[in-house]
Formats: sequence, C-alpha cells, structure tokens
Amino acid sequence: MAIRDFMACGVEPIEQVLMPFQEFFRSKSTSGILLIASALAALVWANSPWAASYDALWRTEFTVGFGAAALSKPVILWVNDGLMALFFFVVGLEIKREFLVGELSSRSQAVLPIAAAIGGMVVPAALFALVNRGEPSLAGWGIPMATDIAFALGILALLGDRVPYQIKIFLTAVAIVDDIGSILVIALFYTADISFAMLGLGALCLALAFVANRMGVRTPVFYALAGCLLWFFVLKSGVHSTVAGVLMAFAIPARTRCDAAGYSVNAGRLLEDYRQAAGPGESVLTNRDMHSALLSMQHITTRAQTPLQRLEHGLHPLVDYVVMPVFALANAGVGLSGGITAPAVPAALGTALGLVLGKPVGIVLMVLFIIRFSEGYPRGVTLRHFIGAGLLGGIGFTMSLFIATLAFGYAPDLLAGAKTAVLGASLVAGIAGYLVLRSAPAPKPPAG
Repeated sequence: MAIRDFMACGVEPIEQVLMPFQEFFRSKSTSGILLIASALAALVWANSPWAASYDALWRTEFTVGFGAAALSKPVILWVNDGLMALFFFVVGLEIKREFLVGELSSRSQAVLPIAAAIGGMVVPAALFALVNRGEPSLAGWGIPMATDIAFALGILALLGDRVPYQIKIFLTAVAIVDDIGSILVIALFYTADISFAMLGLGALCLALAFVANRMGVRTPVFYALAGCLLWFFVLKSGVHSTVAGVLMAFAIPARTRCDAAGYSVNAGRLLEDYRQAAGPGESVLTNRDMHSALLSMQHITTRAQTPLQRLEHGLHPLVDYVVMPVFALANAGVGLSGGITAPAVPAALGTALGLVLGKPVGIVLMVLFIIRFSEGYPRGVTLRHFIGAGLLGGIGFTMSLFIATLAFGYAPDLLAGAKTAVLGASLVAGIAGYLVLRSAPAPKPPAG
C-alpha cells in the first residue's frame, strides 16, 4: 500500500514544487529509467574522446581507515565490493520477507515460480557451457542466469493494467529465486582462496547478530556495526564480500513488539489524549500533553513495525536511485570501437543466447510442466503472458554484469565481450517481452 498524503495537515509551497519529482521517484519504472540512463552515460563516456578519464576515475585508489587498519582499493572495487553489498543486503531482506509472508511462504504458491526460476537458470547456463566448451571463457557460465527485477518490473509498469496482476507476482517471485541462485553461484564458484581464520571471525559476527535478534535487540545501529565487521572479515576471507550482505539480512528481526490489537487500543487512547489536549490556539511547542501524546504515538508505531520492514523501506530508495545507477555507470562503460575480439566471441554468443533464448525457454518449459499437473493456468493468464514474462526474465543487466566482472576480471577482452552481450541481449529481451505482453489479451474486469 502506498503511503498516503493527508492534505488536511496542510501543504507547504516547497511541497507543491517538489510533488512532481516525488511522484516520479515513486513510480515503479523510475529505477529502470535511471539504470538505462546510467548505462547509456557510461557507454557514451567510454567511447568518447574522454574515455581515458572514465578508466582513470574507476581505477583511482581510495583509502578508508588509517595505519594498519587502512583498506585501499580502486573506486571500481569499492562499488562492486562495497556498494553492492548494500544491494545484496536489501535483496536478502526481500528474500526473507518472501519466505516468511510472501509468494514463497507456502508450497502451493512457491512451486510454480521456483520451478520456473530453476529452469530459467539451468537452461541459460547449459547453453553458455555448450557454446564455450573447451574455451577459457567457460568460467562465465553463471552470467546469463540472473534477472534484473528493476528493469523487468519497470517494463511491466509501462504496460499497466494490460498485464494480469498474477504475472507481476510470478515474475517478482522468479527474480527472487534467481537472486538466491546467483548468490549461491557467487559464493560457491566465484570465490578465491579462502582464509578460514577470517571466515571464522565473520561467523562470530553473524552469530552475535542472530543472538541479538533472539534477545530482542532492534536497534539498527547495532546491526549496521555487526554488518560492517562481517563485510570486512568476509572480504578478507576470500569469499566475495557481497555474500555478507545477504547473510546479515537474515539476522534482521522480523517480529513486532506490539500486535495489531494492542496497537489499535493504545493508538486510540493516545489520539483521544491528543484531541483533549489540543484546545483552541494550543501549540505542540507549548502544550506538553500534546507533545507527550505524539512521542508516545511514535514509540508504539515503531514497536508495531518490524525492523526488517523499516530497513527494507528505508534502504530501497538508496539502492534504487544511488547504488544501482552508480554500479551501472561504473560497469557498463564498454569500448565498442574495436568490436568483440575473436577470443571473446564464444563468451558473447553464449551470454546472448542464454539471456534471449535460454531464459524464456527454461521458464516456459517449467511452467508448462507444472501447469500440466495442476489446475491449469491462473484465471486471466495465458501461455502468451508466461512467454512475455520469460522474455523479460532475460534482462540480466545488473546481476549479469556483476557476475561477468567476477568471472572475467582477469581477462579484459572476455569481460568486454560479455558486457557488450549483456547490454545488447537485455535490450532485445526487454523489447521482445514488452511486445509479446502488449499483444496479449488484456485481463477482463471482474463481473459486477
């Protein structure tokens, strides 16, 4: 449910000025638009006369800390290892919520999207492996496995009511399972030599966070400090640091301290206290009873929420409008003047085939298999809708670019070929998915 604006409280002139911008940033398609703009800016910059400054910026060393505690990395690694850990933390919060109360919380709801996501990961990886068998580029088999949910949902938002609500839920759940698969692939197959001492220290931090959860600690600052330590130790262990973001997300409390009935009773009493104290001409600045009622209302409202929800809601704008666009700007800048070199052709072809062909084929085949042994298609949903959703699943972008940097960081030619293929294939998949869903019959409004 969207947050309501209560005009009875008054509207300041600045709010009237900012309202169009606020509406823009509330739109589900906005994050996708910003990603596209960042990717295009990176491509233009990397192929302009100022291309050297693009490379120089992301290779600049940046140091955090001092003395023995200093950590120095190029800016590109601070983005990919640091900012993306925050992205994966929010992904982890979404995964936890989906398993607790969302589309993955019951077997009947979860079977179809889980099966479709597995098909949408296995078939693209198999196609990539088939094209790259015997080649050094075989290490990039994980690149075409992922779905960029921001782009996919952005395109669905452009289609509006022409797409059944069930397809939006289905694609979201598929992307969540995709994220789980990608995280496992990163942790198991794109990890350097492991330092078990550092991994042990990270495990202690994580265990401390889980113990704090059970004891009722709900202060975000505590989990932020524990998360930073976990990130540092995982980074030093050799396991990719973004895994720390997902692990910490699962330690965030998902319980309320005040149930719905208790909140309703307390809130009602406090509102009555506020009404009685708020006489004519009274101001909250001078009336202690009004101020006390407001503070108590704020306190019980916080207790009625879960830390998981508060963090997810609070961090989503930062991730959508800062982290992901910066990641796209840092990683989508591929020089196109030299084309794709011969050694990189298998990697580029495998990536393109995996995203444009493997994704929809894997998703649709598993949907057909599950539907055959169930009650049939959901009401108002046709095979064409699932084909369109499968094509949108081929928009790899963020996660595919990320895995490409892990797989081919040692080989600039292979990395450039894979990135070019990810960008091109994501564009083709997005346009194809839009056109297929646009041509599908619109859902009929409910009778009566």
